[in-house]
Amino acid sequence: MFANRLGRDFYTRDVLNIAGEILGKPIVVYQNDKQHSDVITEVEIYRGIEDKGCHVSRGRTKRNEIMFDQGGLLYVYLIYGMHWMLNIVTGNIEEPQALLIRGLENINGPGRLTKALGIDRSFHGEDLVTSSRIWIGDVSVNHREIIRKSRIGIDYADEYWKNMPWRYVLKNWEAE
Repeated sequence: MFANRLGRDFYTRDVLNIAGEILGKPIVVYQNDKQHSDVITEVEIYRGIEDKGCHVSRGRTKRNEIMFDQGGLLYVYLIYGMHWMLNIVTGNIEEPQALLIRGLENINGPGRLTKALGIDRSFHGEDLVTSSRIWIGDVSVNHREIIRKSRIGIDYADEYWKNMPWRYVLKNWEAE
């Protein structure tokens, strides 16, 4: 199922272009001889050093180093000591940006979806273009309605960045 996957060219573009296009596409995880796939329905944009909601706004660290790499890699980190967050690095090398996967068709919430998919620290740095255990299916999605909202959980950012409408939610969709 979903043998075709998105290529490097998809991920090495600006996150603002990728966010709406990735909605409705399936994320596929293959672990323990089982394949799970579910449609991506909600994402959140984090874009560059100037974005006060983005981890790189306070500088380059060991934790966020991967965001400075090529698009298509996974940035996985732990929050509150219990929830893994799944982010896709986008853009070109030295252009730090990422897309947080916040919801799937049958799972709402970034912590819930990583738990359901079995995503943990071992996925950090995984390449969606070449990985044998996780990728995004390259399927066409038509007739989708996207709602843009402000981001969640970035109270440390100033009002301008907190209110940026960079959370995209898929309201209606139809896979081809």
